[in-house]
Amino acid sequence: MPDIITGIHGLANKLNKKTLEDWWKKSILEGLKKNCGIDNPVFDFEMVYWADLLYKNPQHEDKAFNFDKLYNDGPYKEVKNGALKQVKDRFLDDVIAGGLNFGGVAVDFLKKEFGMDRFADWALGKVAKDLHFYYEESQQILERDGKMGKAQTVLRAELREALIPHKGRRIMLIAHSMGTIIAYDVLREIGHSGDHTDFKLPHFVTIGSPLGLPHVKAKILEERDYALVRTPSVVTERWVNYADRKDPVAFDVHLWDNYGEIKSKIRVEDDLVLNDYPKNAEGDRNHHKSYGYLRTPEVSNHIKDFL
Repeated sequence: MPDIITGIHGLANKLNKKTLEDWWKKSILEGLKKNCGIDNPVFDFEMVYWADLLYKNPQHEDKAFNFDKLYNDGPYKEVKNGALKQVKDRFLDDVIAGGLNFGGVAVDFLKKEFGMDRFADWALGKVAKDLHFYYEESQQILERDGKMGKAQTVLRAELREALIPHKGRRIMLIAHSMGTIIAYDVLREIGHSGDHTDFKLPHFVTIGSPLGLPHVKAKILEERDYALVRTPSVVTERWVNYADRKDPVAFDVHLWDNYGEIKSKIRVEDDLVLNDYPKNAEGDRNHHKSYGYLRTPEVSNHIKDFL
């Protein structure tokens, strides 16, 4: 049985499941071909899709929607050979990223000096509605069996029920944006519960992650009374966090200093990338786009090593 890559998407409404799944895999394949010279790699891929639990209709399927030109001209934009760039000067980029990494400190200061927990909740609601929805205790959504359930519980179940049947296989979990929070919570939950002691996840990959937000870390500690945030115990080989320093959701591009190691000495590794996926026909870039992350040279090389 081939290795499997499982993806979980992030914030906001999405295209229908099949299209999103196809484009994620297309991004991975394009990256492997153009960055690593690999054609026709053998692996299974599946998408954990939860947008339909929060949104009535998939993105771009409302006839009244005013489609943007980029979407009409070509939904997925491939790049020319040689156009995918790697972060070359690692030292310089670490220095720059560190210099820009002031967001968490600022939020911590506001909370300490002014009691800004309400402010943090409000900011998350404005900037990332789904993230706020996830943490709001009173939010209920319709489960797939037609019953109402707590949003956080329902979304976690989507991923857990996708992962557990694959135990015994080599799995790489790639999580994007808010999906990284769901993934982290589920992996810690599996390791903590003791219900699936034989479940192991060799590779955990986070892209465009808000896990460095102080509010997110506080919620993780608060929920289960953990002593610290750390690598989930089910991760057996690597957890790598990839971030573009221009990505507004990856508020803190360095998770290494926030998330501790486990007994096996596995600790999150931080790697800066250049995600220049086109945002529109005018040439603007979407530094948070999942497709852009999936085809960066750094992510491609990680997938190559996994396979």
